[in-house]
Amino acid sequence: MSAPGVELAPPQKTTHIRYLIVAMLFTASCFSYGDRVALSVAGTAMQKQLSLDPVRFGFLLSGFSWAYVCGQLPSGGLLDRFGSKRVYGISILAWTICAFLIGLCGYLPTAYIFTAIFVLRLISGLAQSPVFPGNGRIVAAWFPTAERGTASAIFNSSQYFALVAFAPIFGWLTGKHGWQSTFYFMGVFGFVLLFAWYKLVHNVPDHPLISPAEIEHIERGGGLVNVDRKAGAKPAASLTWSGVAQLLQQRMLVGIYIGQFCITTLTYFFITWFPVYLVQARHMSVLKGGFAVALPALCGSVGGVLGGFWSDTLLRRGHSLTFARKLPIIAGMLLSTTMIACNYTTTQAVVMFLMSLAFFGKGVGALGWTVIADTSPKELIGLNGGLFNLFGNTAGITTPIIIGYIIKKTGSFNGALIFVAVAALMAIFSYVVIVGQIKRLELQPETSS
Repeated sequence: MSAPGVELAPPQKTTHIRYLIVAMLFTASCFSYGDRVALSVAGTAMQKQLSLDPVRFGFLLSGFSWAYVCGQLPSGGLLDRFGSKRVYGISILAWTICAFLIGLCGYLPTAYIFTAIFVLRLISGLAQSPVFPGNGRIVAAWFPTAERGTASAIFNSSQYFALVAFAPIFGWLTGKHGWQSTFYFMGVFGFVLLFAWYKLVHNVPDHPLISPAEIEHIERGGGLVNVDRKAGAKPAASLTWSGVAQLLQQRMLVGIYIGQFCITTLTYFFITWFPVYLVQARHMSVLKGGFAVALPALCGSVGGVLGGFWSDTLLRRGHSLTFARKLPIIAGMLLSTTMIACNYTTTQAVVMFLMSLAFFGKGVGALGWTVIADTSPKELIGLNGGLFNLFGNTAGITTPIIIGYIIKKTGSFNGALIFVAVAALMAIFSYVVIVGQIKRLELQPETSS
């Protein structure tokens, strides 16, 4: 009982602003992948207009990733120095402008279109390099360890949901209004995304809607709530080559990097050549192919969320962090190898089922960003995310080109599917043999200073 005349304070309201934050990460990442998918869905029309053979078109598809990979370490350093919100917002603005300019390239003389688009894709790739390191950094700040797998899986599932959301739209726009219209679409909605980003995303202690109880819950559970300094404070440490060297000396991280390269090989098959595969190898129209892409992509999106939920559930039930993260990765990669069976059927329905199953498995196993949030040294979360994404997205360069050569040499996609399935098996090897125990690294004093 309370003393007479003494009023008890009302119970403190607990907010859940971290769910709004992960929703924004998911949305922004969908638009980032949508920008990449636009070129793939419009690819058949562009190949005809520009007379591109598979190898040359493969280079055009890979143009984004050349600069994207090169930008990973600098973007990781910029995120650690200037904070996630500011760097990420500039990224959205820059890639939105590039999308508009790619649409305008359609009015250039045909001889200049390929070069202009390739250069703009390079710039767009550089602009988008902070997106996923920024996602990993924000999740590490906003979510306790036991919720991090699900949160990372949600934003990572954007790579699949982007196909669900945008491929049918892009297929319809390309068929009705030409390939340029897909890039105008991305440009317009990119500015809407930019406005929402600056209104809704803040650092954990600075968010105007968050309650002290939620901050305490995040921090008590292992969330790095103070990873970003407040505006006006002295910047945190940025890119240091001693930090890079120390990260590369860790066997666990090297195994994670190699595994991500292999897993991202599957990603880039699905977001670059898969729509072309449906049109050219399975003889679908551009419009039908755009809609057909959505089913496997939806399965990948569901698999991505379930993989993170499964991993967090294993962790809450008392399993080790190593077991909880590795099991979904291994199971998912095994399931993704079922795509090879597409080489032995001519029935479109069976092909779609097998690709949906493979895409679902790829989603379940895509826990790399969760593992990075679990293992990154607190001082270099952005840098480690950038290094991780550098290795992973090197597959964005190699995959479109290798598949282009395979198709040109064999006249078939069969070898391409085998190549992608072998990459999934290599991801399993890396996590089983190389990675070892999954744990957070502690830096040596000279690196963290």
